[in-house]
Amino acid sequence: MKKEMLSLNSWIKEAAEWQQPLDEFLIDYNMRELECSQEDLLAKMQEMLDVMEKSVEHGLTGVRSHSGLTGGDAKKLAAAAGAEGFVNLLGEKALDAVIYATAVGECNAAMGRIVAAPTAGASGVLPGVLFALKKHCGLDDATLQRGMVVAGSIGMVINERASLAGAMGGCQAECGSAAAMAAGAAVSMLGGTPQQVGTAVAVVFKNVLGLVCDPVAGLVEVPCIKRNGACALQALLAAELALAGISSFINADEAIDAMKSVGDALPCALKETAGGGMAATPSAIEWAKKYFARK
Repeated sequence: MKKEMLSLNSWIKEAAEWQQPLDEFLIDYNMRELECSQEDLLAKMQEMLDVMEKSVEHGLTGVRSHSGLTGGDAKKLAAAAGAEGFVNLLGEKALDAVIYATAVGECNAAMGRIVAAPTAGASGVLPGVLFALKKHCGLDDATLQRGMVVAGSIGMVINERASLAGAMGGCQAECGSAAAMAAGAAVSMLGGTPQQVGTAVAVVFKNVLGLVCDPVAGLVEVPCIKRNGACALQALLAAELALAGISSFINADEAIDAMKSVGDALPCALKETAGGGMAATPSAIEWAKKYFARK
């Protein structure tokens, strides 16, 4: 008998029937699947949060990538935000999410230690959102640990129903999935219902559907790092809409399945091969020629 695919819709329905917050339901689910205690599960989440926090700190030192293509932008943005007369268009919470997401992306490009959440190229989105909410919404580590379980569980569903790899589904499957994970975690941590978590996931995919993977010279730097910041904003937007009680006509599972169908339809040039998109612009081609000539 064919095994049923994981379903976020089913988890949301079960949690609602049991009148459980989604984080509690998913903690119980993961304890059974991993055959571990709640204490061990949450301790593992804290280990990953510690790595994420150090990645943010490392990125904020202004590190540069080995290629020299990227680096220093997170530090520059943080400095600008603290300068007198700076016009903060996004608001402090959103701006910090972008700063932290960019910092982790730059840490990754500089070969620093990161948590692939869900991939190295999309590693900044989730910590960007988590630590911005921790700072501005007064969330404690225990709440972030539970949010990590929600984010990871959403990632499991996406991985089974679609893909988390740019080479398979484009950047919608990497940064898009990271944003969906972060949006769902944000809603859960801020007291949203299971249905609102699903709404946030669906909204993200509706907004990033078709996002291509087009790294310049095949490096996870341009446009990947800035895209992490942009997708952190997508996560916050989706969470805000869901928490306001706005629903999504398309449910979470259908949105994930739609992402897979679009990813399958994307040409190879737009799936991590550096054959199209930003990677095929004159500036990118010229830089890549010089870069590979040096190697």
